[in-house]
Amino acid sequence: MPKIYTIVFFLFVSFSSFAQSNITLKGKIHDKNTQVPIEAATVYLTAVKDSSVIDYTISDKNGIFKIDTRKITKPFFLKISFQGYATFRQEITTLTENKDFGILHLEEIVNTLNEVVIKSEAPPIRIKKDTLEFNASSFKVRPDSNVETLLKQLPGVEVGTDGKITVNGKEVNQILVNGKPFFDKDGKIALQSLPSDIINKVQISDTKTKKEELAGQVSSSNNASINLTIDEDKNKGFFGKFMGGYGTDERYESSALINYFKNKRKISVLASSNNINSTGFSMDEVFDNMGGGRNVSYSSYSDGTYGIGNMRFGGGKGITQSDMVGLNYGDEWGKKVETNGSYFFTNSNSENLNRTKQVAFVGSGDLTTESNAKTYEERLGHNFSFELEYKIDSTTTFVVAPKFAKSINSYDSNSFESQKDENNQLLYESLSESFDTSENNVFSNSINFNKSFKRKGRFLSLSFENENGKEEVNTLNKSNTIDYTDIDPDEIRDQIKRNRNVKDSYFTEIEYAEPLKDSLKVNLAVEYKWKKVSEDRIAYDFDEVAQSYSVENDKLTSYYTSTSRTITPKSGFSINKKKFNFNLEAGTSITKFDNHSLYRNDVADVNKTYMLPYANAYINLKFGKSKSVWANYYYLADFPTASQILEVPNESNPLNTSIGNSNLNPNKYHTAYLSLRDFNTATKSGYSIYMGGNFYENQVVSSTIYHTNGKRTTSYVNASGTYTSWFGGNWNKTIKREAHTFKFGLGGSANFGMAKGVIGREMTGAPLVMEGFEAKSLRLTPRASFTYEYGELLTINPTYNFTYSDTKYTNYSVNSATNMLHRFNIQTTNYWPKNWVFGNDFGYTYNSNIADGFKKDFYLWNTSLSYNFLNKKMTAKVKVYDMLNQNQSATRTITPSAIRDEENIVLKRYAMFSLTYKIEKFAGKEKPARNRMMF
Repeated sequence: MPKIYTIVFFLFVSFSSFAQSNITLKGKIHDKNTQVPIEAATVYLTAVKDSSVIDYTISDKNGIFKIDTRKITKPFFLKISFQGYATFRQEITTLTENKDFGILHLEEIVNTLNEVVIKSEAPPIRIKKDTLEFNASSFKVRPDSNVETLLKQLPGVEVGTDGKITVNGKEVNQILVNGKPFFDKDGKIALQSLPSDIINKVQISDTKTKKEELAGQVSSSNNASINLTIDEDKNKGFFGKFMGGYGTDERYESSALINYFKNKRKISVLASSNNINSTGFSMDEVFDNMGGGRNVSYSSYSDGTYGIGNMRFGGGKGITQSDMVGLNYGDEWGKKVETNGSYFFTNSNSENLNRTKQVAFVGSGDLTTESNAKTYEERLGHNFSFELEYKIDSTTTFVVAPKFAKSINSYDSNSFESQKDENNQLLYESLSESFDTSENNVFSNSINFNKSFKRKGRFLSLSFENENGKEEVNTLNKSNTIDYTDIDPDEIRDQIKRNRNVKDSYFTEIEYAEPLKDSLKVNLAVEYKWKKVSEDRIAYDFDEVAQSYSVENDKLTSYYTSTSRTITPKSGFSINKKKFNFNLEAGTSITKFDNHSLYRNDVADVNKTYMLPYANAYINLKFGKSKSVWANYYYLADFPTASQILEVPNESNPLNTSIGNSNLNPNKYHTAYLSLRDFNTATKSGYSIYMGGNFYENQVVSSTIYHTNGKRTTSYVNASGTYTSWFGGNWNKTIKREAHTFKFGLGGSANFGMAKGVIGREMTGAPLVMEGFEAKSLRLTPRASFTYEYGELLTINPTYNFTYSDTKYTNYSVNSATNMLHRFNIQTTNYWPKNWVFGNDFGYTYNSNIADGFKKDFYLWNTSLSYNFLNKKMTAKVKVYDMLNQNQSATRTITPSAIRDEENIVLKRYAMFSLTYKIEKFAGKEKPARNRMMF
């Protein structure tokens, strides 16, 4: 503990001393001819000796700039860069006190065709219309770092421990390489696998749909897109790496990535195999496939897992052995056709041991269910995607993007479950064994056609989308349910079930836009949606005489279809100015909703027609180049599923029978969102504040009857007045002083919601009473982070996250349920002595209110030591995962009707030795070391 205080004291003293030695440079930037202030010009300081960047900032709307820097004792240049103007340069011998440069003038370049571009003169940051562009070589990263490490150095860019990237508070949902996807648009493979030193520019803009991109429309999204451009001299050649490792407990990992770039043609091959719950394509030189030590992988799903192809990784549930091969291809076919495609083959098997305790609230009492399960799952998948863009002429573009996914899965489960009431009386015990095999095929396609006209803003757009899926599932189920209440006889099942699920959907839209003025435009559109879902279920019981599954079980055999046809004529207008964008669109959706079922020779039909309003609007206000306010509003409606609206009993689960309600109405709700964000380049600090919510006029909720023997019957009803809402914010600041960098981050979010439902409980000798319940939930998640970097030698990164959950109930035996979760982590990386890298990632998790029998806390310590040799082409590494052998996955989940505590098997301690070999050759030469310019 004294050592920790010593480190904290050292950092505080260092920060204080640097803060006191600030020197301020300020001035104004005007156009030489018009004397008009120039906004968003890049002002930066570079050393005369080697052109390394010392500091930088951006001018505000009044042309004013301010740089807080340190004393400079060697000659340097003050440079000012703005697109369309000649770069201003003034040499300064030393800087020992504050300096006001007054008004500095930029001269417009008359003949831009003859402009000579000097690469070393590229400013660290440049703003081009709605695109923020970073010069990659201006930001310090180690030569062997990946793209994710580069992004962490960019001002205003944050990469969370869950992999989520934000730019000035705006979430990034698309990452491209030279304007095209690299395996997938989410960019996770690009971030982890591409080396940072091949990147020339990092361009950040608002994410656009394909229709908005083709029509040249303003983005309607509140998300950001990152485009990584490759250095021209790195765009011809190939590079990659090969890695293999083996460790204790028979743990292993291997991967290979080869990239071939030749101008517009790009071919990449990716392969991996491991049994440590890894995606297998990390280039993190320190922690690579140990997940950064936080027991968290990139999250794409609600359970914390990340998927590629048909595989999921991480999430703390089970141990997965996986194999993967991927291919990415991009090229230009002639002058008019651009192509990009990828293919994945994935194969995995996962095993898990699960232990769960759930307390369900049932009116004046509660029911406690405990279960144990052992599962084994195998997944095999093929995923193909392709995009072809054909520029028919300068005004007409056609884009087609087909996708196909095929998965073959098997799932084996053995489980035991028991339930007791509030008096500790045993109600039932159930022992079950099941084996599933399934095959799922999905084909989807997107077609966009756009025709622009001579008048700016006038266009005609045609869109078409389809998705066609078919799934076949075969299940062998054996179960024995013992009823201790003597109400129902014990139930023994030995049966096979065959399900055939088909889903087809089609969408088409035609839109015409006509500009009334340069900034005002009206649009007319009509869209049509057709969707059909069907499920065919058949079950056979085991015949003891014939010794085969040949007795049809009509209770578990049924067929239903649900078809919706919606046409929506709509119109709207948009106003697009330099600092202001507004769009409003409204119409009426007319839907014919037809549902059909066949059960035990009884035919049922539920056919309805709805006329529902359609509305959406958004507004974007910009104050300067970095501060903005964004808001949107939608009125939305969606329909119940066939199983919710058709009164066909589903008794596939012997403990829970579900049945639909033909009187259900659609979900109708309002959704709104508001955000404010800003990043000050001069102070290297930024913040974002956001809030939003969904308010339901009408929502489909569950209605559950708990029978005396603990079994349930679930149906559905409509409820009004439910809502979900959220509020949050983030703040970050970076301070750089010579070799020292300090990064501070604060953030948090609050979620409020109210859920409703109906619940009833059968009691012996008492009538059944159904009562409505309400559950008001609150979830608070503050967090703090700090990073200290000393040049390229040392990085210290502590983080703390706290989660508080509280749910208050009405018409239950309990009034409220709370839980608190603490997570502290500190990561250190030491790059000394030369060629050695030593990393430690230590975390502590404390779950305060988890049930007895589940461990409340654990430590997780990962460490690695690596050595680079053969001119850094080869790396030898020893790493230890879970050094203290304490890793676990125990979670508590609070729902509107229950508290659930769960524990799953997780990866435990192992040590591994690995070798990595890198190959990089460009234009026939091995890649030279790249000199990053930032001190």
